[in-house]
Amino acid sequence: MVDFMKKAMDWILEKERDAANNCKIDLADVERQIAYVEERRDKLKQECEENLHEFEHILNRLHGIKASAMKCDTNPET
Repeated sequence: MVDFMKKAMDWILEKERDAANNCKIDLADVERQIAYVEERRDKLKQECEENLHEFEHILNRLHGIKASAMKCDTNPET
């Protein structure tokens, strides 16, 4: 599905480029599209950064747990 959406978006952008090359596009529409995409990009970037921060927090805790577990003698010799 993602591949289809990418191809559809490429097709749309190609048609808009053609319209721009033929001076048949509303510049205000393009500016609105740019603003919308930048807004979406910034929102996704913020969400990704928050998720990455949470993953780092979890990994740090897991590494701490691992370090604590490694101190234990899990294979005592009898």
